Amino acid sequence: MHLWVDADACPGVIKEILFRAAERVGIRLTLIANQPIQTPPSKLIDSVQVAAGFDVADDEIVRRVSSGDLVVTADIPLAAEVIEKGALVLTPRGEAQTRENIRSRLQMRDFMETLRGSGIHTGGPSALTAADRKRFADALDRYLATAGE
Repeated sequence: MHLWVDADACPGVIKEILFRAAERVGIRLTLIANQPIQTPPSKLIDSVQVAAGFDVADDEIVRRVSSGDLVVTADIPLAAEVIEKGALVLTPRGEAQTRENIRSRLQMRDFMETLRGSGIHTGGPSALTAADRKRFADALDRYLATAGE
């Protein structure tokens, strides 16, 4: 298993959890972003900076991901693409994106985009809470434990 992070919008506290987990279990972690990303010195952790542009980082993750890898992203279309390739997806809030739930999440995303396009203010996501961070860390630990089996 390889951990991939859609790093442009990934909260710093989630990256820190990922850095510690990669070192603890000895798993490769790659952050992909349109901008430089600081990573701790490690043979297991690296970052890839891609060109600026719409979905360039997402496309790079899709190109590199393999079945059984874990992708951390809040981007629903990216999640759908990597799920099709057999990867697992976890949001920074610790929610699993799966074959079973991704279609309904894509439909909701498209519906909200339609509302915004018609001028209706839908608001954005709430701030990441301590409970979200714990849920993410716990879910990541479960994924990593099953990867070792």
